[in-house]
Amino acid sequence: MINLLDLQLDEIEELMKKLGQPKFRANQIFGWIYKEAGKGAADFDEMINVPADLRQKLAEISVIGLPEVLQVQESKLDGTRKYLFGLRDGNAVESVFMRYKFGNSICVSSQAGCRMGCSFCASTLGGLERNLTAGEIAGQILSAERDTGERISHVVVMGTGEPFDNYDNLAAFIKIINDPKGLNIGMRNITVSTCGIVPMIERFGDDFPQVNLAISLHGADNSRRSSLMPVNRKYPLEKLIEACRKYTDKTSRRITFEYTLVKGVNDREKDADKLAALLRGMLCHVNLIPLNTVKERDFETTGKEASNKFRERLEARGIPATIRRELGDDIDGACGQLRRSAMGKKIKGK
Repeated sequence: MINLLDLQLDEIEELMKKLGQPKFRANQIFGWIYKEAGKGAADFDEMINVPADLRQKLAEISVIGLPEVLQVQESKLDGTRKYLFGLRDGNAVESVFMRYKFGNSICVSSQAGCRMGCSFCASTLGGLERNLTAGEIAGQILSAERDTGERISHVVVMGTGEPFDNYDNLAAFIKIINDPKGLNIGMRNITVSTCGIVPMIERFGDDFPQVNLAISLHGADNSRRSSLMPVNRKYPLEKLIEACRKYTDKTSRRITFEYTLVKGVNDREKDADKLAALLRGMLCHVNLIPLNTVKERDFETTGKEASNKFRERLEARGIPATIRRELGDDIDGACGQLRRSAMGKKIKGK
């Protein structure tokens, strides 16, 4: 069965051609699926301006594969909603819906599980199950819009998984949600976060120069970063920073470096000094992230006072930095925790 969410508009046009239908039917179907603010069709019978025989044929060969809402946690502090979505093969993924003054944002997952092995992250504990399709990534947005009844205008690909380890589906997803006849989310309202797969940074800059790039850094020297992020052994800081400088020179776009503060590991004065030296002269910004503790990991988060001192030390050395505003502090915040808990219960129940 074809999941129509996996198809870009031109691919639906090609499907209509194969079915002997006029091209404009593709626009009708695409418009129904991606109707604003969660009002899109979840069933072909809802597409009232599409002929009944075509709707029946579509039902025979395809689905609108929206993920199922398995669980929702809503913050009493700020209304942040954390979703556990069920996929058609029994896998589950997480997304986080957040409200800001500039509009609603969602953090989506690009893989079921992750194979990158970052030592402080819950997402990688069970390894990689599989890549998500473009439609399974886009479906997280659609299902969240249906649940909230609100339009999502900003998307961050920063949930479970490494987006550049699933590049082709990531690229198709970006094109689908950017389409003016679909969700019409602007390229500059999309951010993709990578742990630093160097060859893909150049490709991404060529393919999507207007999409925001974020790099998970978390360490300012190879020894420290390799202990936290095994990917650094393949793509050490020298290669990563060189690729980032080439990216900013080519695109003139600022890179955000994400730096999770881990108490006694990477939050000392000398760490701030090394980080400032590493990034000096680059068009960039550092996003300092308080660690979400994971029970399976023996790490502690840096306190507020120490975090502020780290930020001030970076800024005194010419590196713009902020401490990420924590939304949904009263719900399971760490990426992968909700999925891991649910999948663990499923395994025990077999």
